[in-house]
Amino acid sequence: MLTTLLVASSLPLLAVAQSAASLAYTPVYGACPSGFTLVRQAGSSAAGNQTLNPQETAYISSRKSNVLPNAWKTYLSNIEATDVSLPSYVSDILSGDSGDYPNLGIACSGGGWRSAMFGAGVMSVLDSRNAASAALGTGGLLQAAQYLTGLSSGSLLVGTLAQANFPTMHDLIFGTNSTDPTNAWGGWFAQLSRAAPYTNATQNAEYIQLLVDEVRGKFEAGFSVSYVDVIARDNGRHFVNGTDINNFYDEFLVHGAGYTWSAVANVSTFMAYEQPFPIILATLLSPNGNLSTVVPGFLIPTSNPVVELNVLCVSDEMGSYDPTLAAFTPMKYLGTANESICATNFDQTSFIMGASGDADIFFNTSESTLINSPMYPILEVLNNTIPQTGVVLDGTLFPNPFLGPATEGAFIDADETILALSDGGSSGEVIPIQPLLVKARGVDTIFAIDASQDLENAYWSAGGSLINTQNRVNTLFPTAYSFPPVPTNISEFIAQNLSTRPTFFGCDSSTEAPLLIYLANGGPPRDGETSLTNVAPLNVTTEQMQAFLDQTYMIAMQGNSADPSSAIDPEWPACLACAVVDRARNRTGADRSGICCSCFERYCWNGSTYGL
Repeated sequence: MLTTLLVASSLPLLAVAQSAASLAYTPVYGACPSGFTLVRQAGSSAAGNQTLNPQETAYISSRKSNVLPNAWKTYLSNIEATDVSLPSYVSDILSGDSGDYPNLGIACSGGGWRSAMFGAGVMSVLDSRNAASAALGTGGLLQAAQYLTGLSSGSLLVGTLAQANFPTMHDLIFGTNSTDPTNAWGGWFAQLSRAAPYTNATQNAEYIQLLVDEVRGKFEAGFSVSYVDVIARDNGRHFVNGTDINNFYDEFLVHGAGYTWSAVANVSTFMAYEQPFPIILATLLSPNGNLSTVVPGFLIPTSNPVVELNVLCVSDEMGSYDPTLAAFTPMKYLGTANESICATNFDQTSFIMGASGDADIFFNTSESTLINSPMYPILEVLNNTIPQTGVVLDGTLFPNPFLGPATEGAFIDADETILALSDGGSSGEVIPIQPLLVKARGVDTIFAIDASQDLENAYWSAGGSLINTQNRVNTLFPTAYSFPPVPTNISEFIAQNLSTRPTFFGCDSSTEAPLLIYLANGGPPRDGETSLTNVAPLNVTTEQMQAFLDQTYMIAMQGNSADPSSAIDPEWPACLACAVVDRARNRTGADRSGICCSCFERYCWNGSTYGL
C-alpha cells in the first residue's frame, strides 16, 4: 500500500543558461483562441447521452469511407489465398456486401520492454505489409482496426507507431533510413539502457544531470516538474523523432523536445486516415481515492478515473469517460487552468508517454524501497537542481483543468490545483481495454495483447488484467460499460490454458459486450523452442531483440490446433476471421456455419471450459 507521496525539498535555485532541448521542452503562454472552451462534458452512458468529440467521430467516419473498404478486402484476399473455405457471411461482411464492417479495436498491454516487444511481434502478424503475415492469412487486421490503445510500455509501442508515421514493426524498432537526420525515426535503441545508456557510472550520472537540466525551462515558466519530466527527456531519445544511433549522445540536439502529442495529427498517415485511432491511457493518482477499491498487489484504487490521452485532427483531448469524471480538456492546451491565458507545448509526446508508463510509484511504498530503487539517484539530482516545495514527484503533474464547477460529476480531485497521473496499470488493469468499452465508440471486437506479469516467479501472463477489468466494470460501472465474462481467478486461466493459446471470450451473441480475442505471453511456443519471452530486460542487443520478435511471431500464429500432436493450427487464420466478424454477423441475422462453428467450439470459453 502506498504510504506517502514523494515531495520535493526546498533549496535555492541557481540561474543557468537553457539548452536548445530545454527551450523546446518549455511550455509557452499566450492568449486563448476565440471561442476556447477548457472543458468538454462527455455525458453519461447510463443516461444515454454520452458523446464523442466531433473530431474523433469525423476521423472514424472518414476512415470508414476512405480506408476500411480496401483494408477489409485486402484482409479477405489474404485469407482466401490460403484456400480455406469460409462461410459466405464472412466473405460478405469483409467485402462490404453486407453493408456492415466489424468495428475492431486492438489493445497493447503494459509490462516493460517485454510488453513493447511482444506487442510489436503480435502486431507484425496482423500487418498486411509483412509478406509472411499476408501469406499466412492474418495480415491486414492492423490496417482494418478502428482503434489502437496502449498503456505503460504498450503506450511506447502505440505512441511511437503514431508519431513515426505508422511504419512497419521492423522499422519501428530498428529505425528507418532518412536523408533528414534531424527528423529521422531512428528506432527504439533498446540496446541502450533507459536513463543509463553509458557503461561508465560517472557518465551515466552526467547524463541524468543533463536530463534534469533539460526540464529546467519548464519549471522556470511556472510549472511543477517531477521525476516523469526527467524520464520524458530520456523517452525523447528512444521514442520520438530526431535521434539516431550516431547522434544519441549529442548534447546540442533537442532529442524529441518540441514534438507534441497533438501534432501527431499532422503526420501524413494520420491525415490520410491510414492509422487506427491511437489512445494512450494513464490512471489518476489522487490523495482522495477510495482505498477500499485497491486490488491486492497494486496501489491505485480502481474507482479512480482511467484517463485517456487522445490524438485528434483539431480537438485532441485528455480526460475520462468514467462516470466519476465524464469530461475532457483539449490536449493542445494542456497546462491551461482558465479560458483566458492558454499554455501550449505542454503536451510533449515524450511526457505523455511518461504519464502512461510511470510505474515508479511502486518504488515509493517504503523509505528503504525508495532508497534502493533506480529512481532514487534521479530524484536526488532533481531535488538538488530544481527544488520545489510541496510537489509530488512520483506522478505526472498537470495544472488541473477540472477544478470545481468545471465538472458536473463527483470528481474526486475537483478541489485539487494539480492533477497527478500514474502508470495506466497501477490499478491492476494492465491491458488498455476501457476506452474500447465506451459505448459511444461501438467497438464490437477487441484483440487484447497481454504481456503483463501475473506470476510471482516468472514473467508469464495469466489473465489477471482481464479479471480486474471484469471486477471494475461489474462492481463500479455496470451501466456505463459492458464486458464479456472471464474467469474469476488466475488459477482457472492456468488450469484451462486460457493464456497459452488464443481464447475468445463473449461468444454468446445475445450479450451487448464486445467479443474479446485474448492473446497472451502465457508460455513458450509449443514447438519446443527455449523460451525467450519470459524476461524483464533492461536492455537487449539487436540480435536478442530480433530473436524475441521471431518467437513472439511464432506464439501469435500457432493458434489452438484440433490435433494435439500439432504445434500449429492451420485453421487459426480462418478462426480469427470468424471471431472478428461475429458481432457483425449477428447484426445481419445470419447463423454461424461451416468452419466458424468448429472454430468457436475450439477457441471459445463458455464459463467452465472451451466450447459453446
